[in-house]
Amino acid sequence: MRKLISYLAIAVGFLALLTLAISGPLYQAGVAELGTAFLLLRWAAYIGAGAAVVGLVLLIWQALKPANNAPSSMLLGLAVIAAGVSFILPYLQLQTARSVPPIHDISTDLSNPPAFVAIAPLRADAPNPVEFAGEESAEQQRKAYPDLATWTTSASVEQVYQQALTIVADMGWELVASDATEGRIEATDTTTWFGFKDDVVIRIVATDTGSAVDMRSKSRVGRSDVGVNAKRIRAYLAALEQAL
Repeated sequence: MRKLISYLAIAVGFLALLTLAISGPLYQAGVAELGTAFLLLRWAAYIGAGAAVVGLVLLIWQALKPANNAPSSMLLGLAVIAAGVSFILPYLQLQTARSVPPIHDISTDLSNPPAFVAIAPLRADAPNPVEFAGEESAEQQRKAYPDLATWTTSASVEQVYQQALTIVADMGWELVASDATEGRIEATDTTTWFGFKDDVVIRIVATDTGSAVDMRSKSRVGRSDVGVNAKRIRAYLAALEQAL
């Protein structure tokens, strides 16, 4: 009986990790809807938590009362790790989602957000419309991300624009459009696991002392971006500041 339970715990532990791993690719491939993919994440966490607990008990049992016919402690330990990962990753994602507001349209200029032009047709079928999310979303952003604001520099518009284009490439984003005359850059960032597409527009204008840069990042799907868009803007502007 102990041998059977051990092998079941091992199988379930690796099954939980497999369920976690395929949730994103299944959504990317169009095999699973977003809700189904998230359900797989939830079940991976539930199954992983149970398998990890059972596996730990079996490891302790094996240490106290070794049995020759039981699976190796190394194999059981690997299954416990796999099960633990299957629980921890969705759990951390959930905690992150709970720590940020349920918004998905972030801008450094909330009074006059940079507008999507070339990207607008690409979002025609997206659940989240291309228009700015509105004042309710803006107010939640002000409370959650008070540090996000227009970035200014003494560098010229030309200097900033060229460096801004370089950083878009460095970030691995897909450049959709760039207009030096308007000081506008539009790009799309695709996440690795689920293949979520988040669109970015950067606006560079001249000021009396140099240039001002505003940036907007918006998810195509999902009510909450789990803080990704704000993180993206911070990383981009930090890279731009360092480059200039």
